[in-house]
Amino acid sequence: MIVKHWMTTKVMTIRQEASIQEALSLMKLASIRHLPVVDHEQKLIGWVTDADLRGVLIASMLEELTLGDVMIRKPIVATPDLSMDEAAQIILEKRIGGLPVVEGGKLVGVITVVDVLSGFITTMGMLPYSSRLDVQVPSSGGFLSKILEIVEKNNGKVVSLYHLPPTGGAGEAYSIRMKKCDLSPIVSALKREGIRVLAGGF
Repeated sequence: MIVKHWMTTKVMTIRQEASIQEALSLMKLASIRHLPVVDHEQKLIGWVTDADLRGVLIASMLEELTLGDVMIRKPIVATPDLSMDEAAQIILEKRIGGLPVVEGGKLVGVITVVDVLSGFITTMGMLPYSSRLDVQVPSSGGFLSKILEIVEKNNGKVVSLYHLPPTGGAGEAYSIRMKKCDLSPIVSALKREGIRVLAGGF
């Protein structure tokens, strides 16, 4: 899963000569929180956020300030082929709302927190058309293949399977996402095999 498959490509941009008020008005009009600042060749030269601009709004009323005076000149950027895992980690660690996506020096898109969430939610099948089972198995191993065998025998189709954080109990916990189905026969079969079902639902 890479950035270019989930980024926003129809990006609103602005020039560095624009005023703070112009940038804020554009953000309000487009319902966005970030603006890439580009030159006449669409090359990224800066990045501004609504929080940054509101912080200098009063100062801009007292003296003539442009985006060139307040923009982040060397913003953290993503490339189209960056993995979504890496993009999410950067956004989380830097506590930012998004990243401009640059290829060959030119702006080609923006990846935001919403885009990242959409990507992971879709990929993991965490949508209304799915069913979920959380299970706990002994650490001795060999149980995952048994679980998947049981799911398949009871007409379940796995969308994703991921390891859950430690629950405090013995063994390992996993969450299994399936295409929407009747979980009852799967749960019964798992319990007969001694596999603990922690939670399940749609």
